[in-house]
Parts: sequence; C-alpha cells; structure tokens
Amino acid sequence: MATKFKVKLHRWSVAWHRDLGYFFSSLIIIYCISGLALNHVDDWNPDFIIQKKTIQLPKVYQRAEINNDVVATFGKMVDEKHFKLYDFPTHNQVKIYYDNATFHINFDDRIGHYEKLSKRPLFYESNVIHRNSLKGWKWVSDVFALMLIIISITGLYILKGKYGFKRRGIWFFLAGLLLPVVAVVLFYVIQ
Repeated sequence: MATKFKVKLHRWSVAWHRDLGYFFSSLIIIYCISGLALNHVDDWNPDFIIQKKTIQLPKVYQRAEINNDVVATFGKMVDEKHFKLYDFPTHNQVKIYYDNATFHINFDDRIGHYEKLSKRPLFYESNVIHRNSLKGWKWVSDVFALMLIIISITGLYILKGKYGFKRRGIWFFLAGLLLPVVAVVLFYVIQ
C-alpha cells in the first residue's frame, strides 16, 4: 500500500511540476528579466530612456520677447510640435513643457537643455508587474509565489535513485541554501 502511494505521489509530482512549470514559465521569465533590470537600478534607469540634447540658440532673447509663437519656434529646434505650457524659473530663463519632455533655455548664454523621457519597451511593463503597481496584482503575485514553492517542492521528488533528492539532490539543495545563509551572515558582519 505504501508503494502504491509513493507511485501515485511521484506521478502527481511529475504532473504538477510539468504543468505548473509550463503555465508559469512566461511569468517566471518576465520576473527574471525585470529582476535583473531592477537589480541594476544604480547603473541605468530600467523604466525610462532619457534623451538629452544641448541646443545653441541663434540669438539672445529677452523675457519680454517670449510668447506662444517664439515658444513654438523653440519647439521646432527639438522636434516638438505642441507644448503644454511654459514658465520663467528666473528672469533670464524659460522652461517649456511638452508631453514627456522639457526644454530649459537660458537667455544669457543662449543655451537650451532639452530632456525627453520615454518608456523603455518591455522593461517598463515588466517592472510594473514586478513591483505590483497594477491594482489587484499583489494577489496574482501571491498565488504565483505559492505556485513557485509547489513547482520547487515537486521538482525535488521527480528523479529517483542515485540522482534523486535523497542521494544527490540533497547536497545541491544544501549548497544552494548556503548562498543566502552566507549572504545574510556577511550582511550582519559588514553592518
């Protein structure tokens, strides 16, 4: 009777591991790519591409000259057709706001700094999912985490014999467990 139970348990482990693995594989890949991107947030912006340009103005402008037509002319210099609004941070500067861009011009030195923000394709959406920024997504994320636990546990019992968990797998499992243990110990030692 115990043997029948073990055979049934093994079949269920294989089936659950296989089917849950197939079902969640795309989400696993999305989380992994996003995780890599978010791990390196100090090296790059994983959500946005920031384009910067410095523009030399053809002449010196005075604040009194600035109106909608002049601001539209400035927009042509940076390939922007429609501005939202503009303001004057100081007496010798104008800042123009576009959709996802700004153009900050200093009249005295005739220099303009243009900055445009655009979403980084695929990474932005992946990061929104990873950070649980979508309403209600945390519940999907919780279910996903539980399913990853099931996928991991069922994976431990698929192979039998000398390559199974009880003989070879346990050592790899413990070696894998050693990584976070060492990381936590180092964290407390360095702190």
